[in-house]
Amino acid sequence: MVSPQITNLVIILGMMQLSKKIPFDDPQVLMGVRGLYIVSNLLILAVSLYIQMKINAKKDLTTLKYVEPAPMGSSEEPKLITTTIHSYDLQQLRGMLKSQLMGVGMMCVMHLYFKYTNPLLIQSIIPLKGAFEGNLAKIHLFGQPAIGDLKRPWKAAGGFMGMGGANDPKADKKSIEQAERAGSGGVKEE
Repeated sequence: MVSPQITNLVIILGMMQLSKKIPFDDPQVLMGVRGLYIVSNLLILAVSLYIQMKINAKKDLTTLKYVEPAPMGSSEEPKLITTTIHSYDLQQLRGMLKSQLMGVGMMCVMHLYFKYTNPLLIQSIIPLKGAFEGNLAKIHLFGQPAIGDLKRPWKAAGGFMGMGGANDPKADKKSIEQAERAGSGGVKEE
């Protein structure tokens, strides 16, 4: 299967070429692209609300323990997090929505203040694609079992060129016992 980063790159390059041919000077076309962007974000919101409904319907209270690594460059100890799958999924969903709202805010500044129109087209597709490719959608929307890459806690999304794996949460027994002995255990997230 093709990597999501590769398909995003192809979509961005294709949309950049397509946006050169779109007459953004025409008010009708501009309103159409703005409408597409708004519909895309409303669709992401609807999918997120549906996923939240599914999470709350399952209400999986299975205990989940993992070690959250210290932020890069800090002298803090990694901390042990004890939560439930239900709380973890809701936390991940909140993070996804927060990230989407940040994107909408940045897009508003770029479009309304700086008058950029081309990114509207790209941002109508990439976040929507991301919402359907996310782990929450795979589990709660498409019904895939939470095994393999979908086993919680999820690895952080890779940064530039997939170089983000150093700060992944660890759920192995050795890491959890080490964090408990270090005295950073018992942090319960609600």
